[in-house]
Order: sequence, then structure tokens, then C-alpha cells
Amino acid sequence: MKTVQKHDLSFDELDELVRPAPEVVEFEEVSNKMVSRRGFLGGGVAVGAGAFVMGSTTLAASKALAAGSEESRLAFKMVKANALDTVTVPEGYKWEVLASWGEPMFSSTPDFNGATGGTGASQEAAFGDHCDGMALFAHHGRQILCVNNEYTNLKTLHANRTDGVPTTADDIRKSKAAHGVSIVEIAHKNNQWGIVKDSEFNRRITADTEMDITGPARGHKLMRTSSDSKGVVAKGTWNNCGNGQTPWGTYLTCEENFNGYFSSSDENFSLTPEMKRYGISHKDWGYKWAMSDSRFDVSKEPNEPNRAGYIVEIDPLDPKARPKKRTALGRFKHENAELTIASNGHVVVYLGDDERGEFLYRFVSKHKYLAGGNNRDLLEEGTLYVAKFHDNNRGEWLALTPKTTGMTEAEISIHTRIAASKVGATTMDRPEWVASNPNKVEVFCALTNNKNRGVKPNAGGDATPASEPNPRVENNFGQIVRWTPMNEDHTSSDFKWNLFVLAGNPAVYDDANAGSQNVNQDNMFNSPDGLKFDSKGLLWIQTDGNYSNAKGFEGQGNNQMLVGDPETGEIRRFLVEPKECEITGAAWNTERTTMFISVQHPGEKGDSHWPDGGQSVPRSSVIAISREDSAVIG
Repeated sequence: MKTVQKHDLSFDELDELVRPAPEVVEFEEVSNKMVSRRGFLGGGVAVGAGAFVMGSTTLAASKALAAGSEESRLAFKMVKANALDTVTVPEGYKWEVLASWGEPMFSSTPDFNGATGGTGASQEAAFGDHCDGMALFAHHGRQILCVNNEYTNLKTLHANRTDGVPTTADDIRKSKAAHGVSIVEIAHKNNQWGIVKDSEFNRRITADTEMDITGPARGHKLMRTSSDSKGVVAKGTWNNCGNGQTPWGTYLTCEENFNGYFSSSDENFSLTPEMKRYGISHKDWGYKWAMSDSRFDVSKEPNEPNRAGYIVEIDPLDPKARPKKRTALGRFKHENAELTIASNGHVVVYLGDDERGEFLYRFVSKHKYLAGGNNRDLLEEGTLYVAKFHDNNRGEWLALTPKTTGMTEAEISIHTRIAASKVGATTMDRPEWVASNPNKVEVFCALTNNKNRGVKPNAGGDATPASEPNPRVENNFGQIVRWTPMNEDHTSSDFKWNLFVLAGNPAVYDDANAGSQNVNQDNMFNSPDGLKFDSKGLLWIQTDGNYSNAKGFEGQGNNQMLVGDPETGEIRRFLVEPKECEITGAAWNTERTTMFISVQHPGEKGDSHWPDGGQSVPRSSVIAISREDSAVIG
């Protein structure tokens, strides 16, 4: 039997390994909250009447569309699920690799070395690892792509070390350089997309890059360290997951599982309740950064974790500009930052905290957006809210203020999870990407899965009963919730909600685990994660779940990307990814004839050689998808 190593475990598994969940809690009404497929699809059962609504159409019409009605707006032939080690796209489409981990961004940088994983110096000047969220910026006819580099596969990054265990200071330098953000100019030349080497826009933002701390937490005593006695300048960003983009031309990168990089050299160091709520442990997840950088040793720098877990704003067109950590948007495991401008001019940012039983947030700026004006500091001040869902398909945004929480503004920014627990927010099934429809005032959030739903409380002890938009106990398949702000106003305190889709496997189950009626044996999937709207108002859905293709997941194959129509509820599979990876992030070129997405951690358990094939090292990459007739695809 294969011995399970740390690098074989997912983030969730690692988190539970070093931080066991609270004791199992019995919920009196768990059995009453179980939802039958028939009852759920009928629209009125344990989770409340009308919990499942798809646009303004009937379920019967949606079922017809899913079967292939000519009325469909999804103009492609759905691809079949598979377990191949390649990218599968519909007939009439093609794909190519734009950039892969370790690819040089400058002429002086050595080519990628898969046998060793390179060095610290080479990685600092090369494309980062485990690409995730992204955004493209047009500038005088040039196109600059920002791509998150979330984490890394230790066995491939440290191929020069036995079992992928870092042992030298340069190993740590390389690891920190593989994280962060890659900013590259890209171009389509000789019928192929690629990086423009030596562009003045090319740069890496890593775990060692200095950045300003802004907002309520700036200068607070909890932000001060031995190297920053004023608490105003943080060093580094890492585990950058989803992203956002502002209308004033900046990139928002989101710090997610930052806790997995901290450890303690003192095994008797007493972890505070606040540290435990955020997953800080005596042990890290195998990165060993504290070995050569004492700021990752919490027994020496107990405040350093308070400086991670934020939204970071970056100007991709000014290589000299220092990134800014926007603490007003809260500190938690940020998935993405979906920004929209409300009808009254205020900036609204929707934010998910990707951990079992954590919360969904909204930020509303204090000042208003002014087209063509100076909007650079709109994310500096504002009010943070957390979502409370009710079983009657209504919900409200609860303000996190000193009055409602008994905490200062700085404390709310630093210990946001604790503030949300104080006001009684709804515990969610791991809120992942949030997407706002560009053509309609409605918002969607992927609730990817939650095996602890109805079984264990969250890390703060908040109960997680099956109810509201989280209807299934031990939810292994996930769902997508949709809400509409009252009066079509994103700053309204009230909203209406429903479930756009309940993922599942109708080939195996005939209960709630079969999914909602717009899921069938042809388009079934599990664990929706990435969400992105195109210009037509179609919702692109990316999965990051169980790819075993066995037992309850039989027939679902590798992770995939689907497209959903919010008006009809129809969903079709557009793409299947290589083995043991996830598809994430999305951006379009200026003409919208090419869609860029990330293929992250192929072969994370050792069973892939994508994209180079043979016996090559698997490499996370950004790929470009286009139609063979060069028509618009998004």
C-alpha cells in the first residue's frame, strides 16, 4: 500500500491534519433536513418553499433545453466526461499552451529545468507555479496578463531533493518565488500566443515583495513585528487564489490558505484562540519557510500571520508601484473579489471565505466611483458586511461595525471571522468564486462542498445545520447559490436568493445527491469552484473536486469546465481537463476571440505528464482556447 505523504494531501486534508476539527456535534433536526430529490425539485421541502428556482422559466422548459433544444444559447456540442491526460474541447474549438511554470520571462533567464525544479534565482525571473485566477489589461494596443500563482507541488519544485523536502535556504527562496503573481505581456504572433520576453511590464510579485498595509488595520499593534515596528509595510503575498479587476485598471489578488506556511520552533508556544480560528498551527504544510525566514515562526513573530489573508491591489502597468494590502476588505481565506459598481455609484465587492462553515461577505466603499476620476483609494475605506440567509428565500447583509460586534474597526479587519460569528451569519459550504452578471443585477456564488455540513461546527464553534442554501448533510457535490439585491441595488441590505444548481450524480443516486433537475447523466459534475460571466451573460463554471471516477463519482471523469445559462438553467460541459488537476481562472483577449484559463496542479498525485507528455514533469499552465473560425467565444 502506498504511504500517504503530506504532498499527496489536499489543502483541506492538510488543514485537518494539523488542526483537527472540533468534536462531532449532534444536531437535533439533521434527519429532518435531509432533502429528497423529488421533494427538492418540487420546490418546497425541508429547506423552505421555492428553494430551487431557475430564472423565470419552468423546470419543464429547462429540462427540454438540457436535452438540446434549438432555443439554447449554448452554441457548442457538449463534450463527454473522460479521464484522459489532455484537454478536451468541443468540435470547432482548439487550445494551446500560453505559458507554463518555470518559463523564462526574460532572455537572460535559463530555460526550465524539470530535473531540478530550477533555483531561487531562476524562479524569481520565471513564470510562477500553480496558476489560478487571472485578468487581462489592454494598454495602447498591448496586452498584459496578471496570473496568480497559488502554491506548488513540493515533489516537482524540489525535484533536486529526496521526497521533495526543502533542505537549503535556496530551496526556500525558490519556493517563495514560485508563489505570488506573474505579470507578463502576451502577444499573438506567428499564429501562436506567448510571453513577450523582456517586456518592461514583466515582473514577479512573490512572498518577499514589499507592500503597503492600508485601511483600518494599518499601524495597529496586532500588525507590528520586529522588522516593522510601525505595522505599515508587509512583506510578501502567497497562496493567491482567485482574483478581481477594477474599472480604474488595477488587479486584485486574493490570499487564501496563508496559514499553511507558518510553524513554531517552540513546541510549547501557546497558540491564541484567534490563531486557532485562522488555522495557525505549530506545524506548517511542508514548506518549511521558517527554516530560513523567522517571520514564519509564530513563536518568534506572533503577529506575522495577522499580516496575511487580505486582498492585495496591484497596478500592472506601473512596475515601480508598490502593491497595497486592502485590510478594509477583511482577513480570511479569500477566494476571489468580485467587484461591481452599484447604481448609486458605490463600489461593491463580494468575497467568499473558502473554508467549511465559514461566511460570505460584501464590502461597500465609503466614497463613490467617478468615471475618469481618481478612484485609486476607493478600497481604503468602507463597510464590511456578512450574509445571513433565511429559509424563506430571503436574506440580509449584516454590517460588521464596532456597534454590532463590540470590536474596533481594526479588530474587525484583522479578525473578520470572529466578527462574523458575533453577528450570527450563516455558515456556508465553502464559498468559492463569486460572479456578478454584467447584464443583470444578480450574483452567483459557488459553494463547492462541505463534508462537515450537519456533522461538525466550523473552526469557531458555529453550528452548521443543513438549511437555507446549504441543504444537504455531508455535502460532497456542492451547489451554486444566486441572489438578487432588492430594488436592483447592490448596496441594499436585503436580497432574494435561490439555488441555480445542485450538483450531483444521477447515474448513482436517486435522492438529493442526484442533483437538481438541470443536472443529468450527460452534464453531471461535482464541486463547482471557479465562476466567471462572459459578455453575453453566460456563466462559466469550473470544478475542483473528486476526479476518482469511482463510487459516488462514477462517470464524472476529470475535473471540467461547463457553461450555464442563468435564464433557462441549462448547463453544458465545454471542457475536460488533464489528470489530477483543476481548471480555474478566466480572461479574454481584447477582441474576445480567445479565452485564457489556468490548468492547475496536473498530476498532483503523480499520474500526469501534461502538457509536454512522455515522462516529463507535469507543469501548471495557462492555456488559450479559441474557435477554429476565429469567431468570438465570450
